[in-house]
Amino acid sequence: MNKVKITVLRRTLQEDLAKEYGAEGLKRCPMLREGQVFYADYAKPEGLCDEAWKAIYQYVFALAHGAGRDPFYFADWIRVPGVAIVSCNDGLRPVIFKLEATDIPAAIDYTPVE
Repeated sequence: MNKVKITVLRRTLQEDLAKEYGAEGLKRCPMLREGQVFYADYAKPEGLCDEAWKAIYQYVFALAHGAGRDPFYFADWIRVPGVAIVSCNDGLRPVIFKLEATDIPAAIDYTPVE
């Protein structure tokens, strides 16, 4: 298992929805910044929003275990092997992430003990 690089690509605000449903003065996500990078394997990296982790962890886990060597979903979603573009589940101000498989070994060694 290898680590996955998580890069914050974009913080968005769905202005029409925020105006209709959001709290007064709602802005883009205050927890993350564009260009911020995290590395993860089986566990949420420190500083990454819990809700974002819940939305992206299955892709991180898949890439950490070698999925995505071929493009995801029969190449009708992402054309670059080892990459996924995903977002958090905040419908008013979603953050978009780029996940990339790496060759950096994960922190835990799953080699069986004899």
